[in-house]
Amino acid sequence: MISTVVWGTGNVGRAAIRAVDAHPGLELCAVLVHDPAKADRDAGELAGLDRALGVAATTDIDAVLDGRPGAVLYAASGEIRPDDALADIVRAIAVGAAVVTPALYALYDQRNAPSEFREPVLAAIESGRGSLFVSGIDPGWGNDVLPLLVSGLGSVVDVVRCQEIFDYSTYDQPDSVRYLVGMGQPMDQMPPMVAPTVPTMVWGGQIRLMARALGVELDEIRETLQRLPLETTVETATMGKFEAGTQGAMRFEVQGIVAGEPRIVVEHITRIHPSCAPDWPAPPNGEGAHRVIIEGRPRIEVTVEATDEGGNYAAGGNATAVGRLVGAIDWLVTAGPGLYDALDVPLRPAAGKLGRNGHAS
Repeated sequence: MISTVVWGTGNVGRAAIRAVDAHPGLELCAVLVHDPAKADRDAGELAGLDRALGVAATTDIDAVLDGRPGAVLYAASGEIRPDDALADIVRAIAVGAAVVTPALYALYDQRNAPSEFREPVLAAIESGRGSLFVSGIDPGWGNDVLPLLVSGLGSVVDVVRCQEIFDYSTYDQPDSVRYLVGMGQPMDQMPPMVAPTVPTMVWGGQIRLMARALGVELDEIRETLQRLPLETTVETATMGKFEAGTQGAMRFEVQGIVAGEPRIVVEHITRIHPSCAPDWPAPPNGEGAHRVIIEGRPRIEVTVEATDEGGNYAAGGNATAVGRLVGAIDWLVTAGPGLYDALDVPLRPAAGKLGRNGHAS
């Protein structure tokens, strides 16, 4: 059994605790929290399970890492604190842990990551003999292993398109939705998430990674953006009121240009209410989905819908990202020290999990 730490108990951390508990080869040995109010609470309670796991959350990072765990799933946010997240992750690698995380966009395509991210990780791997794999949904499996797998079913492939299509009123992240994505904000105010060069910073690595796997050279990476206002004021169940005239929908693309044409595309289509941008693509369930479209012959379209925590599609997406990461831990431990990406780490069947009733025995 690989002793495994879950660091963070937010939307991703809750799913991570459940996934580690359910994995037949992993043993949850510690849960790290930032909020002192969560300290000493049982991990099962924090994860929304109906049973105790016998592991109390702690804020004592030193004590947990001094125990030299075999693996760490780092579930704390890295979006607005990338330097702190990198420092935490480097600490975990330096004690020899196999670290998996969705937190650092720059390291999804680790070969082309900026040196200020890559070099500290490589130094920690050299000194501590740990490892790192960064993945998620989008960026993550929705923009790497899934489209690459599906592309192999085509005889002629003209365009590989990856879509995330979501009603953001289902997200349990009001600050991110309102201020990072800009829903409900004035139309003359540019959301930070889509300010020029930011989409390429976040999703460009996935474009480059897919290009590497497909054996093509990129001319450049381009960005496109459309934003539409709400025509009427809407009330949402989770985040309250969004006024008419403020941003209600956003659509952008990050395009990998090959021989002058957009051939590898990551596209986001997001709304705060289905009444906005009704002519744009919508998820089949009305809430959220990830889709891969292979334009060519044959034309192939695969839509993935996941639910968790009472039927929530955003929680389901988080759970799939966690599943990819937790499923990689034993592979990383066997592979040994290194900095890995999605082209290195295989997506494997759920061996040993079928019919285990949701928790390890």
